[in-house]
Amino acid sequence: MKVRTTLFLLLLCFFAMAQSNTRIRSLGITPGVMLTGPMNSITDVPDVAVGHTTKIEGDYIRTGVTAIIPHPGNIFLEKVPAAIFVGNGFGKLAGSTQVEELGLIESPIILTNTLAVGTAINAVLKYLMNLPDMEKVRSINVVVGETNDGTLNDIRGMHLTEKDVIQAIENASNGPVQEGNVGAGTGTIAFGFKGGIGSSSRVLPGKMGGYTVGVLVQANFGGVLQVDGIPIGKILNHHPMQNAYQDVDGSCMMVVATDAPLDARNLKRLAKRAMLGLARTGGIASNGSGDYVIAFSTAKQTRIPYRNEDFLLPAVQYLSNDRMSPLFLAAIEATEEAIYNALFAAETMTGNEHTIPAFPLDSLIPYIKTYR
Repeated sequence: MKVRTTLFLLLLCFFAMAQSNTRIRSLGITPGVMLTGPMNSITDVPDVAVGHTTKIEGDYIRTGVTAIIPHPGNIFLEKVPAAIFVGNGFGKLAGSTQVEELGLIESPIILTNTLAVGTAINAVLKYLMNLPDMEKVRSINVVVGETNDGTLNDIRGMHLTEKDVIQAIENASNGPVQEGNVGAGTGTIAFGFKGGIGSSSRVLPGKMGGYTVGVLVQANFGGVLQVDGIPIGKILNHHPMQNAYQDVDGSCMMVVATDAPLDARNLKRLAKRAMLGLARTGGIASNGSGDYVIAFSTAKQTRIPYRNEDFLLPAVQYLSNDRMSPLFLAAIEATEEAIYNALFAAETMTGNEHTIPAFPLDSLIPYIKTYR
């Protein structure tokens, strides 16, 4: 048995070192207790699509755009209930105040770099206004989040264009989500290693509603890394208290989607739990970190039409407070695993006269058995 275990760990080590775009489950680590969806991605939530534009040019441009589409229709004409939670507000989340006020999202959700937020707003405005039945619309609340990729990317060059943003929207699909050095995660850094885009999902048992919760993260933050309880940052002595080059500041954008029929109030409660998932990975929401959670429901009965002839909205049956706890756990677990997937899928990158190494997967292998 001991020989078999050793051989298994050696094979895992070889696999980890040989494969790119690794996900945490390929290492035999299964965070949490809940089942994942078929793709273990935010796109397991019905109707949700994700698209990327990745911009890698020359020695200095390492950036991109990620678009999350709540449903395939015109999101402005058929809005979805939504909420935003701010874990630490050192960042820019355009459109957040109207979401907070009205409890609705009416645009694709765009993630990009800090200095491209304005470009993304303009691009989405033009994209939506050119859709059918939008001729008389004079106000659109575009939701754009960001993290700062200025270490690996010439962020001051403002290289992203409106075309890049629209391309991410048009690239969106309901299939598996590309992770690591793609889209808005192209130039990001997490725990002193190369960060990126990551995603995961959880499915509730049928007796608890059978709903799906999916999470996508743009990981660009610091802390003392732990992987499913393994204190790997401490083991490697790789954390802000010991490693001067590891900047604990940064940001993490978290997008939580579910098909559970939730109103904005319970979506905000769900959004708060994503921060617990970030904490499980060792993130600390530092002073200079913009840690935001955007949560929305895709349940068709909860959608709100732009034009409503009646003063009263149709009656909707929302999930009760007493049924929220399994969704809370799902959001925590999916956020935690999405961050691991972002970190493990990312590859070493050189850009803007800096090199950021990928997380050394082989360093984790010897401790998997010890901490199980």
